[in-house]
Amino acid sequence: QVHVVESGGGLVQAGESLRLSCAASGLPLSIYAMGWFRQGPGKERELVAAKSWVSESTYYRDSVKGRFTISRDNAKNTVYLQMNSLKPEDTAVYYCAARTTYLSLHNYDYAYWGQGTQVTVSS
Repeated sequence: QVHVVESGGGLVQAGESLRLSCAASGLPLSIYAMGWFRQGPGKERELVAAKSWVSESTYYRDSVKGRFTISRDNAKNTVYLQMNSLKPEDTAVYYCAARTTYLSLHNYDYAYWGQGTQVTVSS
């Protein structure tokens, strides 16, 4: 059985950093692609970053390039989203999602989802 659980959200001020964690059980990260999505108030869910460790491909949406980094710890089967220089517009519920093999830009391609973690950035 697959479980994906996010943690690490919180309230920070603009310019500060947070690291989100996504603990995955029941699936080997080496054959999966992981995506970090977010959904702000009144907005649609959007892909923030994704990585496939099969194809070694990585995606970042333009607004987070240079500020966010997706990585993984094999020993812990955990994926991270390091978020630096946070802005108020980064405020959202952040979700971790998994799919097999290759990354996708579309949320409907991801089969496994966590419950989400709230990130709030004050100005």
